[in-house]
Amino acid sequence: MTKVYLDNTAGTPVLPEVKEAMLPFLGEVYGNPQSLHDWGDAARMAVDEAREKVAGLIGADPEEIIFTSGGTESNNLAVKGLALARQTQGKHVVVSAIEHFSVLHSARTLEKWGFKVTEVPVDKNGIVDPADVKKSIKKDTVLVSIMHANGEIGTIEPIKEIAKITKELKIPFHTDAVATAGTIPVNVNELEVDALSLAGSQFYGPKGAGALWVRKGVRIIPLLDGGIQEDGRRGGTENVPGIIGLGKAAELAAAQIQSRIKKLTPLRDSLLKGLPSKIKNVVVTGHPQNRLPGHASFCVEFIEGEAMLMLLNSKGIAVSSGSACTSRALKASHVLLSIGLSHEIAQGSVLFTLGLDTAKKDIDYVLETMPPVVDRLRQMSPLYAKFVKTGKGGK
Repeated sequence: MTKVYLDNTAGTPVLPEVKEAMLPFLGEVYGNPQSLHDWGDAARMAVDEAREKVAGLIGADPEEIIFTSGGTESNNLAVKGLALARQTQGKHVVVSAIEHFSVLHSARTLEKWGFKVTEVPVDKNGIVDPADVKKSIKKDTVLVSIMHANGEIGTIEPIKEIAKITKELKIPFHTDAVATAGTIPVNVNELEVDALSLAGSQFYGPKGAGALWVRKGVRIIPLLDGGIQEDGRRGGTENVPGIIGLGKAAELAAAQIQSRIKKLTPLRDSLLKGLPSKIKNVVVTGHPQNRLPGHASFCVEFIEGEAMLMLLNSKGIAVSSGSACTSRALKASHVLLSIGLSHEIAQGSVLFTLGLDTAKKDIDYVLETMPPVVDRLRQMSPLYAKFVKTGKGGK
């Protein structure tokens, strides 16, 4: 059976060069980086080198990098840590309506701790209007957190424009760049943000390895109490193999990012144009141009994402969905609802995220396989039967 993996947002394969770099730290180089002996020195030097590579990927200084267990921890540390560090100045935080749950739920936790949270809306393409961010800021606002790009609909946000506002008002600005770091060029000084989250699993590094960049001079309260690791900002023995893998993946991404974009963009465009031309009543979600290079997302009317995923999987195609069933939630994707889609249409979401192994033949196979899958499901759908009879869809 043909096998096509198009779920790279959920996790990318670890590159051979990354595995090779990690192997010694799973065996003979086993010292604790905090130990004052030769074994510890070897591990500490490797961690320092990895810190330089991760910093190099985003144009940062190595000492500004805090290693974490991934994007979720980085976002938790950023939102809670930055807000708590300024709670004597105010207790108001601004986020967007389409943030990852690690940001939104962190904001909800802050509300339990006495903070107020404002969610900025997005337009039909998922774009945050900088003017709306500015209107949401109050005298007691101590943090703004807007993601660099949304992993579900692929839209890239106007971070530079928002940063001009927060910089002028001297409010710390964090961006969740898990979907962008290692995928498109990211430079913290060009973006002018104060903190940025990233995760190695998004650019061919190991799962469970991520980082939070915090600009020098910006205060942050640690969430994990313990030792002096990460300059006292994140306690706990370092995950040395994961950190080494993250560093190697960052080094490779920095060197290859333009060639990766060049490869993925035309394949993405083939999907974005091809599926709606082959299947009627399909909604492309996210911005049509200003989106991630390997990202194509849709909502297929009259059917559920879970059934679509199961049938595509039976044909050897791995994708993801933001529908209630596949997200293991009790309601439709908050992202899709925030861009104005109805619950009915949002239930039919399907997300294709391409990777380095994706080839034109894979896209051709999807374009060949998906129309009969959709047709089969629609023949069993009472919503589709009603549409055929009345001519009214679910928009």
